[in-house]
Amino acid sequence: MHTVAVLSLKGGVGKTTVALGLASAALRRGVRTLVVDLDPQCNSTATLEPQETAATLFHVLQSPKPDTVRAAISPSGWGEGVDVLVGAEEVEGLNHPDPSLSKLGRLGRALEVVHEVRTADDEPPYQLVLLDCPPSLGQLTRSALVAADRALLVTEPTMFAVSGVQRAFEAVQSERAEHNPDLQPLGVVVNRVRPRSHEHQFRIDELREIFGPLVMPVALPDRLAVQQAQGACMPIHLWNTPGAREVALAFNLLLARVLRATRRRQRPVYEEPEVEPEPEPQDGVGSPQFMEPHLPS
Repeated sequence: MHTVAVLSLKGGVGKTTVALGLASAALRRGVRTLVVDLDPQCNSTATLEPQETAATLFHVLQSPKPDTVRAAISPSGWGEGVDVLVGAEEVEGLNHPDPSLSKLGRLGRALEVVHEVRTADDEPPYQLVLLDCPPSLGQLTRSALVAADRALLVTEPTMFAVSGVQRAFEAVQSERAEHNPDLQPLGVVVNRVRPRSHEHQFRIDELREIFGPLVMPVALPDRLAVQQAQGACMPIHLWNTPGAREVALAFNLLLARVLRATRRRQRPVYEEPEVEPEPEPQDGVGSPQFMEPHLPS
């Protein structure tokens, strides 16, 4: 099971867009996926349109018992293959700025229970878990970093967003050093790129100077189709416009990179189906490994 935290410490850069785009690409490829909506705004939950549940992530984080987990997970409205651990505004009350170690471990324990529940119910295991994090460094984001195998950092090519992704990387380093030595940064994905914008190209070059090969070679273009598909609560792969197809291709390549780079921290207790990654463009950039970027002092 690949567990990926999708985060930035600046709001509005498209963390949910990236999580949903990966879920859409996974649905297209038959990769069974669970989206965990950690953001109190619950935008992932709203777009995925799950059925009403008797419990939410709020209840799971308080008491991750099997019955509670079952009651909080629902199939999405996108079709079989993408499920949602339903978010709730109430989780904001759990987003403590300085949580105890016990609180930081609750999400990881909840995901272990998710696997136990799937096994007990004779359901196929999730191959991919996407943790859609809020834009703040409290218990919710930190618990995602403790539970995840990889961290996918999201930014826009703007000055303030670059600063936010630097702080997010530092948070990944901190949790890796203190609580999760197996956590690795998967990379930095740049969202809403306009190829003809000199400012955007300047910021992308700046990111490459700071993060080197951690900057994903796959950038996500700025297309109105993304907002249109989310407004219609549809996967981007089913929004049949030229702009949507361009974005969908980028997410296909990003998913292939996610599946190739992530791995389970511990030896699996079950056999996962083989998933062959799609080819990526040859750009000379290797798979991102953990590295110390040059962060400005």
